[in-house]
Amino acid sequence: MMFPENYFIYIQLILFYFITPGPPRVLIVAYTISHGLKKSVWTALGDISANFVQATLVTFVIGSLLIDNPNIFKYVKWAGILYLLYLAYEIFSQKIQKVDVGYKNSKSNLAMFRDGFITAGLSPKALVFFGTIFLSFINFEKNVISQFLILIFTWMSLDFLSLMIYGLAARKVASWLKDNPRILNTISACVLIIIAFVIAFT
Repeated sequence: MMFPENYFIYIQLILFYFITPGPPRVLIVAYTISHGLKKSVWTALGDISANFVQATLVTFVIGSLLIDNPNIFKYVKWAGILYLLYLAYEIFSQKIQKVDVGYKNSKSNLAMFRDGFITAGLSPKALVFFGTIFLSFINFEKNVISQFLILIFTWMSLDFLSLMIYGLAARKVASWLKDNPRILNTISACVLIIIAFVIAFT
């Protein structure tokens, strides 16, 4: 089995990525408060399933095109950087919707999975990551499948763990999220800007 190059740097990068409270983490917080942590596990499973699909498409469909045409990779890379900066501005400018701590209703496990899958699947931040940083850790001249499996299952495991940590902390941070949206938005925007610079110099 071919072990990915710079694997521990990859772990550091994705852990840094996961601290950003993007749409999937906001969703897991809201659903944990509304439906409980047990049902929110299905939302987390939907999230990592969407990421697996994204990574597969990028690595085995788009990836070879980028390798054969390095100029395309540069264009995609800088388009991703510009979008991250735009996303940082958008997050800094918007307000987080309030979470109703007392609201309870029933929602099927399939619906919880679907919401997690769609939210992650349509997340531009994840697409940018898989289209730029993720590919840079794969040596396409060696065993691509084994490298891919190690990288994506590392991603899925740590992503799921981080979502559960957000869920466990949801009730404690709910009031802070409502009372201090500007602080959270500022932190999120700053992290996105830092990630954009990391991509720029990779």
